[in-house]
Amino acid sequence: MQLVINGQQKDFPSLEANSTISQLLAHLGLKGDRVAIEHNGEIVPRSNWESVSLHSGDKLEIVHFVGGGLQP
Repeated sequence: MQLVINGQQKDFPSLEANSTISQLLAHLGLKGDRVAIEHNGEIVPRSNWESVSLHSGDKLEIVHFVGGGLQP
């Protein structure tokens, strides 16, 4: 499967057709509680990640939140 993630085309030969966003995140090793996903221009609520199927050519924006910073 070919996906465009954050503007870069990537191949995922081990992902089957109709894999879900949750399966992609597991494949990428990302924790679901620290990311936000946009799929083909639509923000996908975390509650829908198991049901949204991916297709070759889909465009995703994945934002990974990082904690930290200075405490006063």
